[in-house]
Amino acid sequence: MGEKVRLSGKEKSELWFEGLVTLVLLLMLNFALFVLLKQMIATNPTLQDTIWSVKNVLTFGQNKAHLWSWRNVFVGAMIVLDLMVLYWRLIRRYRQMQMRHVIAELHYIADGHLDHRVRLAVNTDLQKVINSINALVDSTVNSMEEERKIEQSKDELITNVSHDIRTPLTSIIGYLGLIEDRQYRSTDELLKYTHTAYLKAKQMKVLVEDLFEYTKVRQTTTPLNTSTFNMVAMLEQLAASFELEGEKKGMVFVVSGSPDPLMMNADTEKLGRVFNNLIANALKYGKGGQHIYLNAEKVGSEVVVKVSNDGPQIPNDALNQLFDRFYRVEESRSQETGGTGLGLAIAQSIVTLHGGYIYAESSPALTSFVLHLPLKVGTTLTRTPQVPSNQAE
Repeated sequence: MGEKVRLSGKEKSELWFEGLVTLVLLLMLNFALFVLLKQMIATNPTLQDTIWSVKNVLTFGQNKAHLWSWRNVFVGAMIVLDLMVLYWRLIRRYRQMQMRHVIAELHYIADGHLDHRVRLAVNTDLQKVINSINALVDSTVNSMEEERKIEQSKDELITNVSHDIRTPLTSIIGYLGLIEDRQYRSTDELLKYTHTAYLKAKQMKVLVEDLFEYTKVRQTTTPLNTSTFNMVAMLEQLAASFELEGEKKGMVFVVSGSPDPLMMNADTEKLGRVFNNLIANALKYGKGGQHIYLNAEKVGSEVVVKVSNDGPQIPNDALNQLFDRFYRVEESRSQETGGTGLGLAIAQSIVTLHGGYIYAESSPALTSFVLHLPLKVGTTLTRTPQVPSNQAE
């Protein structure tokens, strides 16, 4: 609720002066009209007879002419009109003062006090303008805050990319420098240097590709090449493609789905990127585990897909940060173990493009990445917070 406009002493004086001047002008006008009307009646017998007839009708033929004389009628009518004009003039001037206060508030906000809002209670029409102005300022502040976050995000992105590129680039330059200066003792040592430089260059290539993919899927205008497919069949194909790598790590894939076939509409290429990343992470970080579970289930108008492994538990304080760019659970930023740190951020962006959401949950028995996807692209799902009993709030 706004507060009423508080008039200053000067403004109150202006209001009194406005009323006094208006009253004086009205009295002068009344006197002039009275004199003019009196002269017209005195010189016009017909007008006199008319006034007398009206007086008789109003007094029901009784002799009360002194009450309904034309002078009394004129004075009464002019008093009513004068009061109406006086009220209109004072209200008009008061609203002008209200507008002056509102403009002063706007100038205060325009001077950089964006946390300030106009809290004045004024007439209905002006109140609508004030509410619109407050809404506009709120929108502007939110836009500025979003812009600030975007700039901060860009700075963080540049810093992280520079860090992750500089490390392998330093190694590449170092080993190529040794080769350039012929600081190697044998062909085997030369091949070792070139092989190391080659591996570091591949790391840089993966980072650049992931960065390009991340920036592309972050755009809400990124097109989706959708098609209808069987999600269970897709998971079985993915399990088959990773089966050899799973055997090397002693892990077995278990695929299940309900119903089967589970038909849905989505961009299979982009979802394939998501599942490839999640399965690769399960193989990389699920050391000691024996199973990777891929499960898809239709729940209402959405599909819930879980990629789980029975490897080590992810610390609770890390679960909510997994999808941050360049975040790695390990303290070391070694790309040999941590990858580029963009995989899960890319996965989240792709799922969001489809109108769904993704989150992680972990317990000593099982670590799962849970995807909620609409059966048909174009439907945006509302996330229902789910906190496992073992997960810290």
